[in-house]
Amino acid sequence: MTSGVGSYLIARTHVLFSLAPAVQFAVGVVGAATLVLAGCSALTHSDIKRILAYSTVSQIGYMFLALGVGSWAGAMFHFMTHAFFKALLFLASGVAIDALHDEHNIFRMGGLRKKLPIAFWTFLIGGCSLAGLPLVTAGYFSKDFILWGAWTSPQGNPAFWIAGIIGVLLTGLYTFRLIFVVFFGTSHTPVDHRPHYRIIVPVILLAALSIVGGWFKHSLLTFLNSALPPLSEVHVSGLTETLSGIVAGLALLLGLGLAYLFFRGKPEYAESLMRGAFVRRLHAFWFADWGFDWLYDRTLVRPFIWIATVNRRDVVDNAFTAIARCNQAAYYALSRTESGRLRWYAAAIGAGAVIFVGVILFT
Repeated sequence: MTSGVGSYLIARTHVLFSLAPAVQFAVGVVGAATLVLAGCSALTHSDIKRILAYSTVSQIGYMFLALGVGSWAGAMFHFMTHAFFKALLFLASGVAIDALHDEHNIFRMGGLRKKLPIAFWTFLIGGCSLAGLPLVTAGYFSKDFILWGAWTSPQGNPAFWIAGIIGVLLTGLYTFRLIFVVFFGTSHTPVDHRPHYRIIVPVILLAALSIVGGWFKHSLLTFLNSALPPLSEVHVSGLTETLSGIVAGLALLLGLGLAYLFFRGKPEYAESLMRGAFVRRLHAFWFADWGFDWLYDRTLVRPFIWIATVNRRDVVDNAFTAIARCNQAAYYALSRTESGRLRWYAAAIGAGAVIFVGVILFT
């Protein structure tokens, strides 16, 4: 997959990637695939931190998508807003985990909206920013800028834009699935204690930044464009920035509606859906990270174990030991010539000269 540090590194070395369009296009493809694959995987897990971890991978996919289409400043803008709302989500989820005796399974939580109001409201703000709730969250501004760049930049294309919209739908679905299951419904685990003010203050500050962080879009992009090339808009036919934002907002609302239907309004629909053999296999496939663990195990782990098994008796070390023994034997043989007898030295030099001349004359 991808990393936030990698996105920063690519942005800082944008000149090199601009000189290699094929490589830059590959970065965009990796980003588009990452945001969709990770979003699907986030739908299958029940560990609250694992869901947030997959959402992090998905949002980093947006950063790589931006880099792939040449929206260098857009990637760094989303890098900043993502830091605000993702830190908020992890801290707010930590409040719930700590209050529920270190419980991580979202289906063993429930009903925390009234019992942990600070955690609920801050998590809701962070979740809305993650999903890109239009106009009022920082995540919306940065994600909308990336989607517009995916359509209009010289390296952009409709496929990248569509992948970004699918990512918005998936993000809205797994984010509000998390919110409805954890903070609504029936409580399954008693709350042990309320959060201390030392944790309340940071989550409130991060919640504020998750809202107002996007309001500084113009100033931040102006600052970033002093070091990074601004986004060029060439493919503007067929879509406007406003229409792109509206489509993204509708995708978010669709994800929210599906999350409410399956996990709040009619949870029996989700249970009925999971009874299908195809859906169960698909769920297992997404839960297994699309087979990446299987592929990693068979291409890297198992071959390494096989090599280690073959080398149990230090076959490789024996080869190096043989080289050392040969050097020792050569040293012993050559040291025998160091007799201190000058006549033998002179004879050896003369013989060597004769052999050298002979080689030159007869080859």
